[in-house]
Amino acid sequence: MKVLAILYKGGDAAKQEPRLLGAVENELGIRSWLESQGHEYLVSDDKEGPNSFLHKNIVDADIVITTPFHPGYLTKELLDKAKNLKLCVTAGVGSDHVDLNAAVEKGLEVLEVTGSNVVSVAEHVVMSILLLVRNFVPAHEMIERGDWQVSDIARNAFDLEGKVVGTIGAGRIGYRVLQRLQPFNCKEFLYYDYNGLKPDAEKAINARRVEDLKEFVSQCDVVTINAPLHEGTRGLINADLLKHFKKDAWLVNTARGAICNAEDVAAAVKSGQLNGYAGDVWNVQPAPKEHPWRYMKNPLQGGNGMVPHYSGTTLDAQQRYASGTKQILENFFNNKPQEPANIIIAKKGYVTKAYGQR
Repeated sequence: MKVLAILYKGGDAAKQEPRLLGAVENELGIRSWLESQGHEYLVSDDKEGPNSFLHKNIVDADIVITTPFHPGYLTKELLDKAKNLKLCVTAGVGSDHVDLNAAVEKGLEVLEVTGSNVVSVAEHVVMSILLLVRNFVPAHEMIERGDWQVSDIARNAFDLEGKVVGTIGAGRIGYRVLQRLQPFNCKEFLYYDYNGLKPDAEKAINARRVEDLKEFVSQCDVVTINAPLHEGTRGLINADLLKHFKKDAWLVNTARGAICNAEDVAAAVKSGQLNGYAGDVWNVQPAPKEHPWRYMKNPLQGGNGMVPHYSGTTLDAQQRYASGTKQILENFFNNKPQEPANIIIAKKGYVTKAYGQR
C-alpha cells in the first residue's frame, strides 16, 4: 500500500534528537517496519495548495497519516481526489482536520491515538494558568531587557489560591487538569460539559457542574478549554460570551484554536476584559506572522502566554502516539479489530461514542 505522512519539519533538532518521532526527519520511527512488509512510505511537511506533496500524492494513496501539530487538512475536495484512500490516521489526538462527513460518505476509516497526550496537555494547562496568574511572561521579558522594576510586575500578579477555576470539557484532559490543581487550595472548581461526571468522580476533584455556559464563565477567575472542535464548539468563545466573563479573568486554550474567535479574544485582552490568554493551539497552523494572538497585550502589558502547538508533542507523548500509530496500521494490515477508543469513524460511519472527548 501507499502510505503518506504529513509531519512537521524538525530541522537540526530532529537530526540531533531521534526521539522527535513526530518530525519529518524521524518519520514516526516506522519506515523500516513498513518497507519490510512491502509498503511504500512517503513523508513530507508540504501540505498547502494544489501543487503540494499532499495534494499530488493523495490521489493514489491508501493511507494518510497526519498530526494535530502540523495538520494536513483533508477537505471534502481533497478526499474526493483520493480514489484509493481507505484510512486516515491522526498521530495524536484530534481529527478535526479531516472533513468527517465527507469521510463517512466515502466509507473511510478515521482513527487517532486516544489518550496519547492527555498527561502532557494537562500539565501544559497547569503551567499556562500559573504563568498568567503570576504575570510571569512580562516579568521574564523585563529581565531580558535588563530592567528591574518589581512594582510593574507585582501590580498584576496574583496567587492561584482562593480563585475559582473552571474547565469547559471535563473529559480525559479537563478532569486531569482539575486533579492536578487540587493542592493549590482554590476557592472552587467548576465544570461545563454536556455530560455530567459520576458523583464519585465529581467528589474526587471537588468539582461542581454548571449547566449554563454564560453562568459558568461569570463565576470563574480562570477558564480552561478542554473540549473537542466540532460544529457545536467552533467559535464558542466569541464577543458575546466574553461579555459574561468576570472582568480580569484568565483564559487558557490547549484544545483547538477555532473554538475561540481570534479577533474577539484579542480585543478582550487588549481592552482588559480578559487579564490574559494562553495556549498553544491556533485556528490556522502554522499561524501567520500577522496573527493577532502573537502580539496582543492587556493594558498592563501582560496577558499573552501563546506558544506554538507543542503541549501534546513532548518526547514522552511522541513515543506514545508513534507507537499507537504503528499499532493502528498493524491492525489494519492484518484485518484485526481496532481499539474502540481510537475509532472516530468506522467502516460503517460514526461510532456511537461522543467524538473526540478530551
